[in-house]
Amino acid sequence: MSRSRELSDAAWARIESLMPVASARGGRPFQDHRRVVEAIIWRYRVGSPWRDLPAEFGPWQTAWKRHRRFSEDGTWDKIHAELLRDADEGEGIDWQVSVDSTINRAHQHATNLPRSTGGSSNYRNLRVEPADHAIGRSRGGLSTKIHQLVDGRGLPLVVAVSPGQSGDAPMFPLLMSHLRVERAGLGRPRTRPDAVRGDKAYSSRAIRSHLRSRGITAVIPEPADQAGHRKRRGSRGGRPPAFDADSYRGRNVIERGFCGTKQWRGLATRYDKLAIVYRGAAVLRAITLWLTRLGDTP
Repeated sequence: MSRSRELSDAAWARIESLMPVASARGGRPFQDHRRVVEAIIWRYRVGSPWRDLPAEFGPWQTAWKRHRRFSEDGTWDKIHAELLRDADEGEGIDWQVSVDSTINRAHQHATNLPRSTGGSSNYRNLRVEPADHAIGRSRGGLSTKIHQLVDGRGLPLVVAVSPGQSGDAPMFPLLMSHLRVERAGLGRPRTRPDAVRGDKAYSSRAIRSHLRSRGITAVIPEPADQAGHRKRRGSRGGRPPAFDADSYRGRNVIERGFCGTKQWRGLATRYDKLAIVYRGAAVLRAITLWLTRLGDTP
């Protein structure tokens, strides 16, 4: 396999039929999907500017335009969903899920678009560009967060992005609302994990109530300030929340999973101006990781 070959034949065979035949906007049918997809993967793996794509991948404009289109129209999400369905059919999904985020610096090339910084943007639709382009100012400067729900082995189930200064807890309902794994046969999609593991950032009454109402076990430690406030209220403070320390040890899979995601330099540092394009690349990375899990090693 050449250095520019980013997908094995088996991996491409699994996703080829899921690629769109023609644009929904009309026009000529798409051609050479494999070369374009491999160009996109190469670009994010290396962290190269689009204009520096090797000539063997074809025009860089084609790779850029198709990646943006597939990020907006849901092509990457559709492929990801199909791989999740195949994995769940073969019992390849561990439903002891973990939630967390990782912060990534935004390169100066990603921050030269006008953006709204006066208030929070609506992130309910993951494929609509937010007014702030999911770029915010944290201690390290301009940055973006990637939020993920991962299965018990650390592979992404849901991917979202937000500004670097945003909190983790407010994004939790959004991640849970997009957790949806179709059944291979009859039956409704699975939307409820067995348990959710999260760090102290996710210890809020709203999150615990949400999980309890759906019969999902919360494996979330209680911060010291919340414990002290509860104790000061006496009997009105209620009982301490249940916490399974043994199960919580499995939460490290999401930390290790982020290490795998950031093996792509174009994700470890954000070079994309648009949030939907950057998120699309994170979903594409999730696709390659699931292909490896399913035995179709890229």
